[in-house]
Amino acid sequence: MSAKTEAQYDNVARECEDIFFKKMRDYGTAWRILRTSSITDQIFIKANRIRTIQQLEQKKIDEGIRPEFIGIINYSIMALIQLELIDDEIHLDEKEAKGLYEKYRQEAFSLMQKKNHDYGEAWRTMRVSSLTDLILMKLLRIKQIEDNRGNTLISEGIDANYYDIINYAVFAMIHLNLTENGK
Repeated sequence: MSAKTEAQYDNVARECEDIFFKKMRDYGTAWRILRTSSITDQIFIKANRIRTIQQLEQKKIDEGIRPEFIGIINYSIMALIQLELIDDEIHLDEKEAKGLYEKYRQEAFSLMQKKNHDYGEAWRTMRVSSLTDLILMKLLRIKQIEDNRGNTLISEGIDANYYDIINYAVFAMIHLNLTENGK
């Protein structure tokens, strides 16, 4: 994998993390009340909005698709945290939240490095719309696994799908950043 990809991934990850913790200062960890299935639905809403904007090529809310991809990344990390912290404690102090956020961000990055090596950075030739569709497909898979109470016969679990969603959203943001910067 190229140093360029690592740097681009890191830039996106830092932007998402910055927004996550600014929102945490505003709202605390109110998201901890959400069941994982509710977070899945929230991500689905964001991905579906992106797809609608891509198909209609217009929007009525003055917010583009970049913030939606950031939300997808951050909600996916929230979901992974929720899968680990199965308790009723809503409050997380900032130090604990930072540790968990970093843990899951790093695991997503590590997975991306492995897959990127094996797939030869194929994502670079993909369209943002295709990445959006893959995110929606992963969400439908998660919903089915949730409906099956987490049971699968031969498929990866819920967490693997969230990691893929994070990485697809990061790839989409890298594409968007390149387009915005004229590269």
